[in-house]
Amino acid sequence: MKVVILAGGYGTRMSELTANMPKPLVEVAGKPLIWYIMNIYAAHGYNDFIVAAGYKAEKIKEYFANIATLSNDFQTELASGKTTILKERKPDWRVAVVDTGLDTMTGGRVRRLAEYIDGEDFMLTYGDGVADIDIKELVKFHKAHGKLATITAVRMPRFGMVNVEDGGKVSSFQEKRLDNSPLINGGFMVFSKKVIDYIEGDDTALEAVPMQRLCAAGELYAYKHNGFWSPVDTLRDRTELETILLDKNGKVKLWPT
Repeated sequence: MKVVILAGGYGTRMSELTANMPKPLVEVAGKPLIWYIMNIYAAHGYNDFIVAAGYKAEKIKEYFANIATLSNDFQTELASGKTTILKERKPDWRVAVVDTGLDTMTGGRVRRLAEYIDGEDFMLTYGDGVADIDIKELVKFHKAHGKLATITAVRMPRFGMVNVEDGGKVSSFQEKRLDNSPLINGGFMVFSKKVIDYIEGDDTALEAVPMQRLCAAGELYAYKHNGFWSPVDTLRDRTELETILLDKNGKVKLWPT
């Protein structure tokens, strides 16, 4: 199953760092944020990725084109340009980076990827949030309810609202939080490819009309995740996440632990 990562936004709340790079490449404890997100999926056996790039797309392409040398020690012969990896430690991932447009909305980015998504279902998440989520259990939940779309509902008071009934059915979905419901869409979604038919074009935000239409049709369910989840929207978020990711010896921790 393909894993799509939305990585095309401007990251304006972190403009101090994103003036020169897209937010998914902002480093946390010495590694780009997107590296952590991919490790979450890879830890559960999902390592076939499509990165929906946009803002500073060339930076993301450069990162993955050069990940072998970035991840390892190497030796280069300056006269010939030949590079030899000394101790190879690159992950066993397949990564497609697709420029989905500078100002394309989240739904539009997914629609532009339709030709690259094979199979009945695919996974989708944002390039700025991490969690200790059990991806296999998420997929199991999606297949069990048999509907078109699954989001992961997490607890965070400052974002949009999701009302979830017993069994996981989503009864209402709002892009902006309107009441005191503690559950929001934390990404880590599983979609049937048929969800793409709910997206009209580049100007469509996935979190608006498509989600509301899926909800109204009874096709949207939520997997409740009660463990750790963290967005990285601001420099403060980045600093707080960094303290969580580093153990007492200063080494990076990965999920699942």
